Amino acid sequence: MQTPVLAFDVYGTLVDTQGVVVTLRSRIGDDAENFAMRWRDKQLEFAFRRGLMGAYADFAQCKREALDLVDQERGTRFGEEFKQTLMAAYRRLPAFEEVPAALERIRALGVRCVAFSNGSRQSVEALFDNAGLRAAFDDIVSVEEVRRFKPDAVVYAHLRKRTHSRPENTWLISSNPFDIIGARHAGLRAAWVQRNPNLPFEPWGDPPDMMAPDLGALAEQFAVTLKREGKLPD
Repeated sequence: MQTPVLAFDVYGTLVDTQGVVVTLRSRIGDDAENFAMRWRDKQLEFAFRRGLMGAYADFAQCKREALDLVDQERGTRFGEEFKQTLMAAYRRLPAFEEVPAALERIRALGVRCVAFSNGSRQSVEALFDNAGLRAAFDDIVSVEEVRRFKPDAVVYAHLRKRTHSRPENTWLISSNPFDIIGARHAGLRAAWVQRNPNLPFEPWGDPPDMMAPDLGALAEQFAVTLKREGKLPD
């Protein structure tokens, strides 16, 4: 029996991208949350566009390009020093509160856990060192290894190649619907962490195999599902 592989998205799933709000609030007050959300949206958009163009760049570069754009859009006129402070804050994003304990419960099932990110391996390692998550993972799989971005099907195929896993035994865990849809399209199984209860799943593509409001609730579902399917080690 092949051990199930659980591949965890990082940004927005394990660590809170809104963690930069505190830093932003020191300069722009109540507009910090809106700035952070717009910055996050543009990071993803720039990565997707670069992927379609075949013009790969490290996700950190997409992040900086997005910061420069949003700064211009909103007229905040941040200097270079503060922009570097914001970029550094992204390397120290906090884990969501329930994540460390939930990962312990999931690992106790005897599955393989890997981080699977649009970020570089170096960026993910820095995040995990700060958030205390490094020991929870057997490996880190970064899109930089194939120079594409999720949800490109090539990236999910690379995940399977790196983990030597079959599609039906490979799970993608993410809070991002685009990631879930991409994984399902590539034949993987997927679990959606619905971090925002007010945002429904996107009405196209294959739906997730399971969903939960946070990683703790998802850990319970995995225990039940994998046991029922006979995929947990004795």
